[in-house]
Amino acid sequence: MRGPAAPTSPGPWDSHSEALLRTKALTTEEPAAPPSAGLPGGQADTGARPRPDAAPRPARRGPADPVKALMHRHRELCERAVDALEIAAGLEAHGVTDRTAARFRHRDVFSLAEELYVRVPRGDEPPARPARDTGARAGWAGWTLRALAPGAVAVLAAAGLALTEGPVRLAVGAAGVLGLAVALAVAVRRGPLRAAGRTVPAARVWTLWLLAYAVGGDGLLHETLTGGPDETWDLALGPLVALALAVAPAAWCAHLFATRARRRLAASRGLEEFAAGTRPLLLVTVALHTAVVAALLSLTGFTYGTLALGALLLLARLLTVHGFPETAANGLAAACAAEALAVATVLAGRIPGLDILAEPVRTLSDQWGPGALPALVCGAAAAGLLARATVALSRASAHANP
Repeated sequence: MRGPAAPTSPGPWDSHSEALLRTKALTTEEPAAPPSAGLPGGQADTGARPRPDAAPRPARRGPADPVKALMHRHRELCERAVDALEIAAGLEAHGVTDRTAARFRHRDVFSLAEELYVRVPRGDEPPARPARDTGARAGWAGWTLRALAPGAVAVLAAAGLALTEGPVRLAVGAAGVLGLAVALAVAVRRGPLRAAGRTVPAARVWTLWLLAYAVGGDGLLHETLTGGPDETWDLALGPLVALALAVAPAAWCAHLFATRARRRLAASRGLEEFAAGTRPLLLVTVALHTAVVAALLSLTGFTYGTLALGALLLLARLLTVHGFPETAANGLAAACAAEALAVATVLAGRIPGLDILAEPVRTLSDQWGPGALPALVCGAAAAGLLARATVALSRASAHANP
C-alpha cells in the first residue's frame, strides 16, 4: 500500500505565483485616510469610532435669527414706535397674524412686537411721545367745552328764530347756520372726534345734506307727494337741535371706546382675543350714544329718522378717526343718494306713463308717514357701517397711536 503523501516543497513557479498574488492585493487595497482627514483642526485620529447606537444630530434648518430679517424689514416702524403695542398694530396692519408669529418662534404678534421693540436701537434717549389731543393727558375739559359749543349755538339759534319774524328772523337763521358750522368744525378739530389728515372732503357735503334733510326733508317729501311744492314748507328745527346737543355725548362715547380699546390692546395676548373683546365694546358704545340721542329727541321732538341719523353719523366718525374715512364717506354718500333718489322718483312719477316710479315712496309714506323714508335709509346705512366697523375697528392697527 502507498503511504500518506509526503509534503512537497514549493517549486519555483509556485513561489513566483504567490508573490504576484500578494503584490496585486497590495495595489488594489483602498488607501488609508490620512490621520487628519475629516477631523476639524487637523487633529490626529485616535482610533475612536462613533457608537453605532448614537442618533445622528439633526441638521439645523433656517436662519439662526429669524426675527432679524423682520426687524430690518420694519425698522422704520420699530424706530418711531413709542411702545410695543404700536409695533404690534403696525405688524397686524401689514398682514402679520398670530400664525405668522409662530414661524418666528413667538406665540403671538404681541410677543413678537415686544422683541422687536427691545432689539431696535433708538439712541440714548427714548423718543418723546407726540402730543395727543385725545385722552385725559390732553385735558378732557378743553375738548368737552368745544363739543358743547354746537349744542349751545343750536339752542340759541332756535330761540332766536322763535322770537323773531320777517327779515330779522331770516338774518337770525343765517347767523345760526354759520355759527353752527363753525362750532362743528371746532368740535371735530380737537378731542376724540379729531381725524386730521384722514378725512374725505366729500364727506362734509354728504353730512350737510343729511342734516339739511333732517330739517326740511320730511316737509319737502310731503309737499312733493301732494302735488307741490307750491309754497315754502315747514322746517323742523328739533332734530337739528338734538343732533347738535348730541355732539358732546358723541365725543365722550368716542373717548370711551378709544380708551377702553387701548387698554384691552395692552392686556390682550393675541389678535383674536383683542377682536373678541373689542366688538362688544363697539356695540355698547353705539347703543349708549343712541340712547342719549333718543333722550334728547324726547325733549325736542322724537323722530326715528333723526335717531337713525345720529347712529349713522357716530359710526361714520368712528371709522374716520380710526383710519377708514373712505368707508365712512361711502356710507354717508349712499344715504344721501337714496334720499335724493326717493324725491326724484316722486317727481318723475308725474310724467305720464311713469306713475309706477313713485309708488314705492308713496306707499311707504301713506303707511308710516314721510319720516319713514329717512328712518329706513339712514337705518340701513348705519347697519352697513356697523357691520363694517365690527370688523375694521376690532383690529389692533385701528388703535395705533397717530
